[in-house]
Amino acid sequence: MNLVQILVLAAVQGAAELLPVSSSAHVIVTAKLMGLNPSSPEMTLLLVMLHTGTMFAVILFFWKAWQATFFSSREQFLRAGRLIVIATGLTGAVGLGLKAIIERVAFGKAGRAEIEMLFGNLGLISAALAAVGILIVWAGLRQGRAVAPREEVGLREACAVGAVQGLCLPLRGFSRSGATISVGLLLGLAKERVDQFSFALAVVLTPPVIAREALRLVKSQAVAVASESHLLDLFFPSLCGMALSFLSGLIALRWLSSWLDKGLWHYFGYYCLAASLLVYTLYAIGV
Repeated sequence: MNLVQILVLAAVQGAAELLPVSSSAHVIVTAKLMGLNPSSPEMTLLLVMLHTGTMFAVILFFWKAWQATFFSSREQFLRAGRLIVIATGLTGAVGLGLKAIIERVAFGKAGRAEIEMLFGNLGLISAALAAVGILIVWAGLRQGRAVAPREEVGLREACAVGAVQGLCLPLRGFSRSGATISVGLLLGLAKERVDQFSFALAVVLTPPVIAREALRLVKSQAVAVASESHLLDLFFPSLCGMALSFLSGLIALRWLSSWLDKGLWHYFGYYCLAASLLVYTLYAIGV
């Protein structure tokens, strides 16, 4: 990868990671169109850096809102922490369970095959984009008819959001923010609360995801035989990409919050449906 390709992927990842349109789908398609391998160790290193940039963007954007809610008192902190732990636990249980099932069905007894081998399959990405698009449209259209939305995230809402977040982990194209915020809206939560809770979960979930991607990078044979200078050549351009993903992530969060406030959430769903058709077309012509 050259610097221009890295910066293009950083801008795409930074925006799409925090908008409800699936960053993985956009990054994979963009990488393929530029002739890159989305499953390569170089791409893994880049995604680790880009996820780090977007995580810092989330923290900066929501910090004041979290101070006023989750950190407003010791009781609120403990309550929010308990719900986040429960939701994250369900995310892990659902995500890892679904991952094991998919690997078993897709690879059978093929040995050490991992679900990451399916991440570049545009047909599967197209189906996941269509599914989350329908969910977003449903939630967005229902949002305008909601009466007296609840201001507090309860145990039921935390469990539902955590479980649906687990579905997003192994399914590239099934947007995490799109799915979690949509479920919260369908359960009657106020848009500000579901927005804050969804991205609080994202911050908790991102470090383990980064660690897992980094571990895959270290274990890969390509990295094992790579020279130190080659790794440095990858690291510094990726650091530039991380900075750009941070900036584009902040812009994306402002956009997302604005459309939530204005009742335009369902338009993200229409975009996902259109993107699904485009990705399926690319899949059909063999990209």
